[in-house]
Amino acid sequence: MAAIKILPDIYSVGVVDWNVRNFHGHTYTTARGSSYNAYLIIDEKITLVDTVSAAFGPELIENIKEIIPLEKIDYVIANHVETDHSGALPQIISLCPKAKVFGTAKCKEGLYKHYYKDWDFQVVKTGDQLKLGRRTLTFIEAAMIHWPDSMFTYCPQDGLLLSNDAFGQHFATGEKFDDQVDPCALMDETEKYYANILWPLGAVILRKIQEIQGMNIPLKIIAPSHGVIWRKDPAKAVNCYLDWASGKTRDRVVVVYETMWQATEKMARKIIEGIISSGIQVQLYDIAQSDRTEVITRMLTAKGFLFGSSTHDNDMLPNIAAFLEIVKGLKAKGRKAGYFGSYGWAGGATKEMREMLKDSGIDQNGPEISVKYVPDPSELAACFDFGVKFAESLK
Repeated sequence: MAAIKILPDIYSVGVVDWNVRNFHGHTYTTARGSSYNAYLIIDEKITLVDTVSAAFGPELIENIKEIIPLEKIDYVIANHVETDHSGALPQIISLCPKAKVFGTAKCKEGLYKHYYKDWDFQVVKTGDQLKLGRRTLTFIEAAMIHWPDSMFTYCPQDGLLLSNDAFGQHFATGEKFDDQVDPCALMDETEKYYANILWPLGAVILRKIQEIQGMNIPLKIIAPSHGVIWRKDPAKAVNCYLDWASGKTRDRVVVVYETMWQATEKMARKIIEGIISSGIQVQLYDIAQSDRTEVITRMLTAKGFLFGSSTHDNDMLPNIAAFLEIVKGLKAKGRKAGYFGSYGWAGGATKEMREMLKDSGIDQNGPEISVKYVPDPSELAACFDFGVKFAESLK
């Protein structure tokens, strides 16, 4: 895509990846594709903020050439080391070798370990400023949002926050701004991005947003490194992050299970009938058939989780085991979990699921129910009651 003016003398020069369907080592599905956003600021000192994935370097270069020759770039701001943002940096520096690179100390270390180049690098920290001419850039360290090297770049003259991975979405679109796209799709992708990448970092994110709010700097426009730019309502993105980072939930249960011969599935379906009868929203997923990116997204604002598995070799089945390893890392504090499952000659799945999540921050005082072989009518009735009691415990 061509360069797009987002403000006077500020251009989006990044690229859209229409075809990517997996991210972060296939741990995150990107059904709507993605983009790698980079920004060019024209002033007395010409500045490029971030680059793109290496494969898209030639397209980035062509976009920049629409505005200025590459050799005129004076500064390159590296907000983040991760290669979807820095992959094209060696290509850029080779065409403007006099450019100085700015980033955190961890960024300098990380870039060297990725590319083994001794670029002219200036380490910056929160509060440091870079004067471009009419504009000034202020740097804000954002360690662990979501790598140790991460930072934001702020332009006070425009109220522009170049936020890198914060407030972004994996969302390929020909439109560049929030007021140009389907708002439902935008919010779905924003929530999905937070849930699958940033959820475990909620405490860090909450402190960083509060720090920025304490700086009393206006946020008129937020330009992330993935997805669309928030120009109509940047406060919406900030407020959503505040809700998610503070663990705000709603009366909803997400039920995730894996079944061998459908006995556990029968239990799950009866359990959700009980939940529904109590007036609580519920979503049901067979994890062996479901996109775990979507499941985690729905879990983000749910108050309760129920996990089910058939027992095999005295343990849970492998797909639910792999999923619970992810759940354990989410640090989903303030949620309550319960467990259910069927077994043959010996149980064990419910015990092992509970044991896996004991240090997850999830309330482990939820109920547990197991059924031998296939549930009979009285056991299905017990599953219904299980769902009712769990739902009532969340109110």
